[in-house]
This record gives sequence, structure tokens and C-alpha cells, in this order.
Amino acid sequence: MSLKIVVGSTNQVKVGAVIRVLGPFGHEVHGIEVLSQVSNQPFSDAETVLGAENRAQGALEFGEIGIGLEAGVEYLNNQLYLVNWGVLKTQEHTFYAGGTRLPLPDELRASLEAGAELGDIIDGYSKRQNVRSNEGAIGILTADFFNREENFCHIVRLLWGQLLHHENCCRK
Repeated sequence: MSLKIVVGSTNQVKVGAVIRVLGPFGHEVHGIEVLSQVSNQPFSDAETVLGAENRAQGALEFGEIGIGLEAGVEYLNNQLYLVNWGVLKTQEHTFYAGGTRLPLPDELRASLEAGAELGDIIDGYSKRQNVRSNEGAIGILTADFFNREENFCHIVRLLWGQLLHHENCCRK
């Protein structure tokens, strides 16, 4: 059965990740602009999850399934990390999944603490443009060995797997 899945973003990396994972199953995937209702640069796991949840809820208004994907930063043991979260919503259920955590270089800390977005900072740091819509900070920091879309694909698989588990296990 084909489902209409809506991603709460028009960012090509986020929408591309959902298409890459769920498109082969015949699902219709669209991205729409949905406000995260959090800071432009979420600065904790809690804020990043809330942004993903708000995006999924907004997207659900336009499809059978809403997916929100959000990147943020989080302190752990005085080290700043890149974090990623995803939320999948149906009319009845909400599923959460977190992605890879990667330490950020110390030289990015002051700009992030001053309120700049990681996407803007990493452009200057890497001397590239529009990194957020391409390889992402994770791509820069792994020498293009692992990119932002792959990371969001990982999260989408975790979300979809939970939905499948729920449908197979809990609807009997």
C-alpha cells in the first residue's frame, strides 16, 4: 500500500533521505516548508527533538505520515557535539530516533555560543558554500566519508523500523 509521506522541510538533503529510504517501497514523498518553532540553531537535544516534532506535526496535516528531521548541537562533558533527531508521526502514534553524535572542533564553539548557525559557520570553516544542503557539517568533519543525507537516512530507517514493529507487533 502506497502512503503519502510529507517531510516538514524543503531542504533537499532531508527530503532526499526520506525518498532514498522509502521511495523504493512505492511511497509518495513530498517536502513542505514547516517552521521548527525552535531556534535557528537548536542548542540541546531537547530543543532539537522539539524542532523535529514540530516539523513532523506540521507535515502530518498534509499527508498520512509526517516526518521531521532536525540538526542541533549539544554539550557533553564540556565538548560540543553535532546531534540529529527525527520524529515520525501518524494520526495515532509518534516515533523518535536520534542519529550520530560527532564532536565539533573547538574553534567553532565561540560562534555557536554567540548564536550563529552551524550551517553558516561550517561554510566559512570549510571554505565551501551551502554545506547544509549538501554534505553537511558531518561530511566536512569526516572528510566526505559520511554525509548529511546518509545520516538522515539512518534516522529515517530507525523511525520506519519502529513503525513497522508497531504495526506487526502491537496491532494484533
